[in-house]
Amino acid sequence: MPTGHLYYGDNLHVLREYVKDESVDLIYLDPPFNSKRNYSAIFSKDKTDDEAAAQIEAFEDTWHWTPSTEEMFNGFVSELPGQVVDTVHAFRQMLGENDAMAYLVNMTPRLFELHRTLKISGTLYLHCDPTMSHYLKILLDAIFHDDRTGFLNEIIWSYRTGGMSKRWFGRKHDTVLAYVRDDRKHTFNPLKEKSYLSHKYGFSNVQIYQEPEPDGRYYTLAGMRDVWAIDALRGNQAEALGYPTQKPLKLLERIIEASSNEGDVVLDPFCGCGTSVDAAQRLNRDWLGIDITYIAIDLITKRLQHTYGTAILEDFSVSGIPKDLASANALFSKSPFDFERWAVSLVNAQPNQKQVGDKGIDGTARFPLDAKGKLGKVLVSVKGGKSINPSMARDLRGTVERTADAHMGILISLAEATRGVADEINHGGVFVHPSNGQNYPRLQHIKISDLIAGKQPQLPPTVLPYIAADRLAVPSDQGTIF
Repeated sequence: MPTGHLYYGDNLHVLREYVKDESVDLIYLDPPFNSKRNYSAIFSKDKTDDEAAAQIEAFEDTWHWTPSTEEMFNGFVSELPGQVVDTVHAFRQMLGENDAMAYLVNMTPRLFELHRTLKISGTLYLHCDPTMSHYLKILLDAIFHDDRTGFLNEIIWSYRTGGMSKRWFGRKHDTVLAYVRDDRKHTFNPLKEKSYLSHKYGFSNVQIYQEPEPDGRYYTLAGMRDVWAIDALRGNQAEALGYPTQKPLKLLERIIEASSNEGDVVLDPFCGCGTSVDAAQRLNRDWLGIDITYIAIDLITKRLQHTYGTAILEDFSVSGIPKDLASANALFSKSPFDFERWAVSLVNAQPNQKQVGDKGIDGTARFPLDAKGKLGKVLVSVKGGKSINPSMARDLRGTVERTADAHMGILISLAEATRGVADEINHGGVFVHPSNGQNYPRLQHIKISDLIAGKQPQLPPTVLPYIAADRLAVPSDQGTIF
């Protein structure tokens, strides 16, 4: 079985601290494109469920020149090779201190570290769009300057999506830049694609196939070109998980099949919703995934559980999330919102779409009420301060009572419960499950330290949050042989 490792944190730090020189066979990265947009993840395809269909901000793709950008730029002189420094200086002369330059300054050390981790036989695929692809190609040329060849291919991913403009041609492609350290040693498994024929006669030296009826067209298998027509995901497709920049599994499988072998290591430093991780797992490659947002790490974990079952949790590990009370406090100090998302995930709940003005509710867990698929809700409130008070438990109780289909409430805290809090919790009443008559405390309190130790609140079996990832049937690539 493949083994994997997820890292929650800044990929620059993770690469420098945990990924060794020349240890990776294939790198695929789909970084932010400098699109000047904020992207949200959708929790459900069910438009009738307003709460589940709500969105949460997944990441921000907006860059600005700041003092920290200047500090990073000045650090290039001592850290990076001369040709890379010269390239970045030339960019600054041309662009000035604008948003595009801030983006390039942030990407430069990350691309340099990725090059360091790549084996001589390895390949790096950088996925981008026309916004910044021309700058990134020059930057990669500088980083791979001392390697044999460096640039290998520019792959055009062509897709069809809705919308058109009266002012320009339809922008319906992304660019994938492929770079290698040595074009004599890099792993490459040639792939075939269908080339359709007008008739089956007159091709005596090639194998001819026929599509199943009613199509019935004839085709040969030819070497794959660098323009790939693969449909972009649509929100109603089984594969779509609600993540804003999700790429088709077919695209990632093609890249991994072409430039790695079973047992090789695949690295994605911007792993988002985990399509590269899923593709590597399916194709029996080991994998490393890094993301700076906890929502991505949690989504990937649940995606793998949906797809491969709970047993998959034994085949990969996660670093960067709190393992003890000290690291939980550190996460709360660093990012209260990510702390809330992490705490909510510990009770198998999905984070709330709002983290300001959320009426004290930070997440919702769901559980079956009957055999017909009706779900009940458990509202989760997270408190990360040094103390909690009875009003927090009273507020949770009131929100549970006012919320449709809400049957229980969980108060999670870093701090110990005072006697007043315990009294409010104990007077919260009892929820009787309609299917089996089992009783559950309607309000419960649990400490972060208890959750870390493996304890759980008393809940009915809950369903995994997020949109469920389906297993994809592997289609037959070939029809009848003539």
